[in-house]
This record gives sequence, structure tokens and C-alpha cells, in this order.
Amino acid sequence: MQRREFVMLLGAAAAWPLAANAQQQEEMRRIAILTGIAGEDVQTKARIAAFLHELQKLGWTEGRNVRMDIRAGAGDLTTIRKYVTELVALAPDVILVSGTTPVTLLLEATRTVPIVFTIVVDPMGAGIINKLSRPGGNATGFMTFDYSLSGKWVELLKQVAPEVTQVAVLRDTSSSGGIGQFAVIQAFAPSLGLEVSTINVGDTREMDRALTAFAREPHGGLIVTAAPSTVVYRDRIIALAARHKLPAVYFDRTPVAEGGLISYGPNLVGQFQQAASYVDRILRGEKPANMPVQAPNKYELVINLKTAKALGLAIPPAVLARADEVIE
Repeated sequence: MQRREFVMLLGAAAAWPLAANAQQQEEMRRIAILTGIAGEDVQTKARIAAFLHELQKLGWTEGRNVRMDIRAGAGDLTTIRKYVTELVALAPDVILVSGTTPVTLLLEATRTVPIVFTIVVDPMGAGIINKLSRPGGNATGFMTFDYSLSGKWVELLKQVAPEVTQVAVLRDTSSSGGIGQFAVIQAFAPSLGLEVSTINVGDTREMDRALTAFAREPHGGLIVTAAPSTVVYRDRIIALAARHKLPAVYFDRTPVAEGGLISYGPNLVGQFQQAASYVDRILRGEKPANMPVQAPNKYELVINLKTAKALGLAIPPAVLARADEVIE
């Protein structure tokens, strides 16, 4: 071995303990994650996996320089309150939260721990932030959509099921975003010759009875709005729509992938990917108060042709041409 090579090797060997020691001493940061739906839900798994994958690309690896504390409320308010208390007590560096109710409860519990929220319909109306461009508090994040999107659901239902004259809007009356969504639907419906009624999703027995009664009337269709209950009970809603032969428009692609007819809305998994960049920036010293709340820049149209066939519907070519995804 040449002397020059030996000196280089000796230098490298001397550096190994230093490098290993630096890695051992890397600061461990703590991220809490709270979602309002069940942890075993396919949506929860996909969203958290997307967040963790994106976070790793930004240099944060669980067990090396970041620790995760994950809680899922499964749509139960008492459970969500319990988890809010638990997570705040852990004093994490940042909390990633999904849903209007969980983030509202978090803000009641802390005004100091940084919060990044996703899947919130109206963060200003819910009192979560003061201003979209500069939230002004300890929370920022990603809103689900502008209320005007609700009018598109009405138009889409009439396009794919032109015989529909009666529309039942499935909503959660405990959700602050439900009021705005229904107001837009109610405003759009008359111009398309549609009469609107509502069905509350908070009580499953009431929902079953109301949907069964609604289905007895001819030319009916459904619009399933964005709310915690419509996510928690989506399997039941899909099954009832199929049983009663009711065309239904959803705000998210997941019900369509599981047998629903059609959806138009944001990519919610994509919101969790974006949230990773906000969490990264906060871990590196930025303040939520100065980070603008972002709205989706694109909405996706997803159609299930198998369901359309079962309902005896022929999806217009113009609608198919606009689709981002067609499930056959």
C-alpha cells in the first residue's frame, strides 16, 4: 500500500467515530398526527403513507430524526377530544391534523403548538384562521375546496342522470362546512329543474329511513357532501344508493373506487403530500402565522362505469372526455 493511500485511509478511519457520533446526536423532533376517521380506513392509510413518504424525501426519517405519534378518532367526538388532550400533552414540535372538528378542538387546547391542517372546507368560517394569506395564529394548512364547487355537483348529477328531478343532499348538520355546501346546492338546483331535500347522516337509522322514503319518489338522485359522517358511513351510503338505484355524486374519489357512481373534488392524498412540505418548513423554523392557507389548484372527475351500467345510465361522451379517471 502506498503511503498516500495509507494516510487517506487513516484519516477516513479517524472520521468514522465522529460521523457516527454526529448521527447519534442528531436532534429527534416530534410530529403528532390526528385524523377524525378510523386508523384502519383505506383513506387514512393512504394519506398517512403519502405524508410519510414525502416527509422522508425532505430529510425526515422516523426513528432517526423524527418520532411520530398517530391517533385516529374514528368519527367519535369523545375519542377525538381524548386524543387532542393526549397529543397536546406530548408537546410535539408540530401537529398534522385532518378535519374541521379535530383542528377546532386542537385550537381550544393549544395556541402555541404549530398545527398544519388538511381537509377543512371553510377554515375562516370555522374560526380556525383570520386570513388565508396570513393565518395569524398557530395553524395553517390546506382547505378542501371553495363552496362554489358544490354547484358543480348539481350540474354533474343532471348531466349524467338527466331524468333526475328530486335531489336528496346527504349532510352532517354538526359540520360547519355543511351549511355553506347546502346553500350553494340549494341556489343552483332550481335553474336545472331540481327540487332539493336534505338527509342527515349523523344518525344511521334516521338516514336509512329517510333514504328509503326518498327512493319511493320517482326520478331521485343524491349529492353526498363533504363531512365527517359521510366519510365514516360511506360504505352504508354506497350500499343504500345501489339498493335503491339512486345515482349519486360524491366529493371524493374513494367512494367511487368502492362502487359509487361519480365524484368531483380535490385529490385528498395529494393534500397530505403537500402538508409534508409545511411540516418540514415549521420544523426548520418557519411560523404557521406567516404561511398562507392553500386551496386546491385542480379538481378531479372520477367515474365508475360499472356502477353507471348497473343504474342504466349512459355517461355522456363530453363528461367521459373530461374524466381524470374512469373505473371499469
